[in-house]
Amino acid sequence: MQDTTSATTAAATATDVTDERADLLEALAKHRHFLRFTTRDLTDEQAGQRTTASELCLGGLIKHVASVERGWVDFIQHGPSAMGDFTTMTEEDWAARVAEFRMLPGETLEGVLADYAEVARRTDELVASLPDLNAAHPLPKAPWFEPDAQWSARRVLLHIIAETAQHAGHADLLRESLDGAKSMG
Repeated sequence: MQDTTSATTAAATATDVTDERADLLEALAKHRHFLRFTTRDLTDEQAGQRTTASELCLGGLIKHVASVERGWVDFIQHGPSAMGDFTTMTEEDWAARVAEFRMLPGETLEGVLADYAEVARRTDELVASLPDLNAAHPLPKAPWFEPDAQWSARRVLLHIIAETAQHAGHADLLRESLDGAKSMG
């Protein structure tokens, strides 16, 4: 099932926004489209199938991107406490993060895409309504973040765009390995 809801929302929101926000939303919508496009005409089983040596599957990759985007939007709105302290995560916490990369029993591609569309809608609305893209918060504690660093809402949005684009490329490889279909070419 092809989901166009978030692309439509981003396009509608972008027409209401005339500054750099429109550019950010347009870039994000483009990369979301390519990520979702890799799942066109797939069954739930195919969306959950590993097609390479990695643990990744298409449905799980979309789940991960939705989760990451949701977390960063929470960060923009509420600061580092919304993401937690990565240095104190338990084995169960890490297991839950790993499960983001797989289609679990009972999950459907339609459900994964619907969740991603809802996350995208929420992000797009936030970007359009933020009073200031320069508003910043300290990053949560994590071994991969520089201590005492801060990210503005703009920097977070650029990170979401980069993460989505990177994973759209991963998804393209997974889909080509599954059945030869390509996003381009």
